[in-house]
Amino acid sequence: MKRLFLFAVLTAFGLYASAQQQDIPRDAALEAKIEKTLSKMTLDDKIGQMLELNFDIMGKYDAQGKWSLNETVLDTLLSKWKVGSILNAPGTRAHTVKQWQEWIRLIQEKSMRYLGIPDIYGLDHNHGVTYTQGGTLFPQPINLAASFNTELARTGAEITAYESRAANCPWVYNPVTDLGRDPRWSRIWESFGEDAIVNARMAEAEIQGYQGDDPNHLGKYNVAACIKHYFAYGAPFTGKDRTPAYLSPQMLREKYFEPFKAAFQAGALTLMVNSGSINGVPVHASYEYLTKWVKEDLGWDGMVVTDWADINNLYQRERVAKDKKDAIRLAINAGVDMSMDPYSVDFCILLKELVQEGKVSNERIDDAVRRILRVKYRLGLFDQPNTGGKGYEKFGSDEHAQKALRAAEETIVLLKNQDNILPLKTAGKKILLTGPNANQMRCLNGGWSYTWQGSRAEDLAEKYNTIYEAFCNKYGKENIILEQGVTYNEQGQYWEENKPEIARAVTAAQQADVIVACIGENSYCETPGNLTDLWLSENQRTLVKQLAATGKPVILVLNEGRPRLITDIEPLVKAVVHIFLPGNYGADALANLLAGDANFSAKMPYTYPREINSLANYDYKVSEEVGTMAGAYNYDAKVSLLWPFGYGLSYTTFEYSNLRADKQLFDAADMITVTVDVKNTGGCAGKEAVLLYTSDLVASLVPDNKRLRDFTKIELQAGETKTVTFRLPAKSMAFVGADGRWTLEEGDFLLRVGNLQTPVKCSTTRIWDEPNI
Repeated sequence: MKRLFLFAVLTAFGLYASAQQQDIPRDAALEAKIEKTLSKMTLDDKIGQMLELNFDIMGKYDAQGKWSLNETVLDTLLSKWKVGSILNAPGTRAHTVKQWQEWIRLIQEKSMRYLGIPDIYGLDHNHGVTYTQGGTLFPQPINLAASFNTELARTGAEITAYESRAANCPWVYNPVTDLGRDPRWSRIWESFGEDAIVNARMAEAEIQGYQGDDPNHLGKYNVAACIKHYFAYGAPFTGKDRTPAYLSPQMLREKYFEPFKAAFQAGALTLMVNSGSINGVPVHASYEYLTKWVKEDLGWDGMVVTDWADINNLYQRERVAKDKKDAIRLAINAGVDMSMDPYSVDFCILLKELVQEGKVSNERIDDAVRRILRVKYRLGLFDQPNTGGKGYEKFGSDEHAQKALRAAEETIVLLKNQDNILPLKTAGKKILLTGPNANQMRCLNGGWSYTWQGSRAEDLAEKYNTIYEAFCNKYGKENIILEQGVTYNEQGQYWEENKPEIARAVTAAQQADVIVACIGENSYCETPGNLTDLWLSENQRTLVKQLAATGKPVILVLNEGRPRLITDIEPLVKAVVHIFLPGNYGADALANLLAGDANFSAKMPYTYPREINSLANYDYKVSEEVGTMAGAYNYDAKVSLLWPFGYGLSYTTFEYSNLRADKQLFDAADMITVTVDVKNTGGCAGKEAVLLYTSDLVASLVPDNKRLRDFTKIELQAGETKTVTFRLPAKSMAFVGADGRWTLEEGDFLLRVGNLQTPVKCSTTRIWDEPNI
């Protein structure tokens, strides 16, 4: 047996490092430059650096809707108001590399002339260069999570950084490090799913891809990462975007904070704040969360920026401040360093008044500006304010496209394959391609794709293939029948559909041998993506039911940003493939997978619900499952789901054996080495994500059913066996106790990998006083 030892070591990524501090070493020379620049700045200079404005206000639109820059306005904002940062794309629509180079170069020239300090321009380049035409778009973050392959995340971020700097943009608002644990939330697809460790590992990989290996000295192909939205933004109690979260202290510290902690320790240079509140406390006004947890406990020296106009929301929506001036006081004293105050300079006026009145200290202003200058110096913007042009010839290249295609192939999940209907071989057979997602690019890319909502951008994605076009290329146009039956209303809201023509699709099915139904959602983003009903639209479900009634086999392709309920149609189909939002090359990847030219290897990054009243996560509390009790009550509390977290099929099969731990008895200081053999028992090569879980069997607080502790991905040829090795710090199995302290208790645990489990035991209870262990 060939044995390959694969070390998926958490400590290599800083998740459980012994020193719970950021990993960026102090650079004395860089700090001296910061102090020298700061010493020359007036109060107006400093406050101006703390303001970030929307580029849109610096120009105007003509009758044809074309935006043009007003240089006089730009001059005034820089010379009088000393503005330190500009963001966004005019019209929230992608522009050319040449146009970005011209605009940002002009901004930098004026900023250096008036201030002697470069601007830092920021864009939402979230899954590739969102706002730059002709660049590479990768699968959305939820897809990357499904791959369980951190190298895909790192490579995608590295290419996004390269192409962003080709467009002269040095700062991207990514990665999203919010846990996506509520399927009602409109931004599930921007997250890495429901698990803290998956989010942490993917964020670490993207930070390295964006920023390179030296966060003190980023190169010309690197950008500053901005982790967002700190924190618990993805847990709105109502399921609606930007509404309050109500979470226990244990849940906050153990799960929602963990990915951000890992990102800070990985060297993320900037942080964007959660727009909402946690247990009644707006995060933008929380000294505890912004300063104590991050800047003090972790020693993080990066910059905190608000989300869009969120200081205003402290008085307009949250009502914890009486007016804007009071809101600014709360936010700056809480730890906000830069205000994304997109349309107005009154931030500068009001903050200056607060300093003069002694309500915001000069020390707090200096701390904020140091952090802003530190990012700019680390980016090298003082020495080289502009990038792009020569040396960026790989922008939008075939090399980058091939990596996006390979990523898409590895992020699509096979959920059902009854009677091995897949791979789909069509010699002499006809395929009916149907459903609203069968022939448009918008739904493949999702939001943050050329435009904010991903809508009205089909002209910018014309060179890429829809599912229909990819199927024609793969199987021959003569073998593909396109009759969608249900289509989206592209002039309406994301959920609006045109009058269905289901009868046409049913009639077309008579000429087909197999039906591929492409259903799901149209693109959306943020609050406009809120929903009132988690069920997939009635039109789409009716389409599938009537097609299944023809007796022709149906293959269901799910193309959606969050899990929509399909419990009534799933039993009617032979196969289910979840493509999530796979990007511009997603249709080509799907065709390769269905034809068997590539193999499925992705697994679910979240729990797919079966019913609206069972929205559970995989790490539910054990007491959430309660059956019949003695007496009259049948509590009938069962965790009901359609597909679990970590589930996914392949064209091959894998067998797990020999799960072993080098220590059956351990204490908090130990490192446990866990090994397991994985064999490819099928007839073709394949990749397998290997997931290590632990279960605490008895604890002083109700324990989780299980928790993911580590994962890795391996490739095996048919018949090949590899030994996977994990290094598990014993303290990673600690939980936050009722007193708020990290606790590892004496008692029994289970280690789980695949269908195997092995017991281990903690010999001694330990309780930590430190906030992070």
